[in-house]
Amino acid sequence: MAGSLALPAVARAGVLADWTTLASAWECPEWFRDAKFGIWSHWGPQCVPEYGDWYGRQMYLQGNHVYRHHVETYGHPAEFGFIDLIGRWKADKWDPEALAEKYRRAGARYIVSMASHHDNFDMFASRHHGWNATMVGPKTDIVGRWEKATRAAGLRFGISNHSSHAWHWWQPAYGYDVEGPRMGERYDAFRLTAADGKGRFWEGLDPQDLYTGPNMLIPDGIDSIEAMNRWHGARDGQWLEMVPPGNEAFARKWLARQMDFVEQYRPDLVYFDDSRLPFGQYGLDAVAHFYDQATLWHGSPDVVLTAKRLGDYQREAIMEDVERGFVADIRPEPWQTCTCIGNWHYDRELYERHGYKGAKLVIQRLADIVSKNGNLLLSVPMRGDGSIDADEEVILADLARWTEANGEAIYGTRPWRVFGEGPTQPPTGLMAEHEAAPFTAQDVRFTTKGDAVHAIFLDWPDDARIETFRLGQGTVERVETGAGRPVSFTQRSDALHIDLPRPQGGEFVPVVRIYGAGLV
Repeated sequence: MAGSLALPAVARAGVLADWTTLASAWECPEWFRDAKFGIWSHWGPQCVPEYGDWYGRQMYLQGNHVYRHHVETYGHPAEFGFIDLIGRWKADKWDPEALAEKYRRAGARYIVSMASHHDNFDMFASRHHGWNATMVGPKTDIVGRWEKATRAAGLRFGISNHSSHAWHWWQPAYGYDVEGPRMGERYDAFRLTAADGKGRFWEGLDPQDLYTGPNMLIPDGIDSIEAMNRWHGARDGQWLEMVPPGNEAFARKWLARQMDFVEQYRPDLVYFDDSRLPFGQYGLDAVAHFYDQATLWHGSPDVVLTAKRLGDYQREAIMEDVERGFVADIRPEPWQTCTCIGNWHYDRELYERHGYKGAKLVIQRLADIVSKNGNLLLSVPMRGDGSIDADEEVILADLARWTEANGEAIYGTRPWRVFGEGPTQPPTGLMAEHEAAPFTAQDVRFTTKGDAVHAIFLDWPDDARIETFRLGQGTVERVETGAGRPVSFTQRSDALHIDLPRPQGGEFVPVVRIYGAGLV
């Protein structure tokens, strides 16, 4: 059993967290290893335009398609900025209890709510940041209501924190048009002060607390869109893990906000949208605080914290998340992939052209991930008003039918001797899923539970006859469908040949349970 460790320096004087002490305190809890599948509410004021990812940043990049949409729809960003989108975010059709039940039926074993995106807007009752959803926008505790609905549905609850990037992410909002009739006119972040809020919905708040200040002030005289893009790109490469130059107060406040939501909502999982950990010692202290709080709640740090691009020794202290990606083989330590059926923030155009990943592709990904000792965290984009669309309803219903029939091959399982077989080799690493070739009926993934080996065939063969070579050895005694119906098979020296029933009612990704001496 993992032990406790002292509170971080910010909470107990003289004690510093480091990777070694974190590794000695934590081991992956069994609940996470059993859960396998979570659904993520990656939702906030950037969903108001329903125009896709990173709206808050891209609306300030002249020449960008989001900038053009913003000017045509709302007006120039010198006059109508991101602050004004917050004022239009009402979340008036959001029903977290109904959504949590849909997600539970779809197979989720944990639900994750976003605490703050790169836009620096807190979705909870923040005690350290006035720009939060209880003060402006929907004027409700988004994270708190998700937490209650998730617990009521009998699921584990997680929170994602993306706000460490806000200090560099918001710098375009201090920029200006480099061509056209408003050339050189600074955008709203550059000119707004707390005094400008008088009589407006954000009266009493300081816009500089939202936009983080001109940490990398854009100089006058940049005279082309290409030059402006180069300027931003050159500076964005500097942000990994570092404390903002000359603005350590931002890192201190980030830690206070992080500790605040941990103490208020007691999450089972915290997701950092960071490579390794943000802000050096501040990031280490955030992990130590989470583990210590969990020890107070549970008697041990029975929780998970994820980050990206971890080294081997770091995976002993926190869990690695592989965003929109694959790994090559079974990992010795549990891990997670996060992905989305569409764009991270809601995109109405993608829905209108029916461009989502369907349930079949989600289950194929889930099977590949689970066979390699991982979990899948899936974002189902929510509209600005808090509802989900008709295509998403269909996807959730299809997931529910599959997991009800075949969940035994997923939940509570562990990897088998090998993860699988077949011709399709997914590309490995972060952000690689767009390069992946379609899976075929010859692609098989294995899991094991009790005395059974589960073979998950990633597509249905045309003639319903299928084979697996890895199970050609040993003694197979019986084969069943996921629902327990007997399946005919022939075991030969080279392979196990299985006669699957024909798919019915839109079935996809068939599963069989295989029993026999020495298989497990």
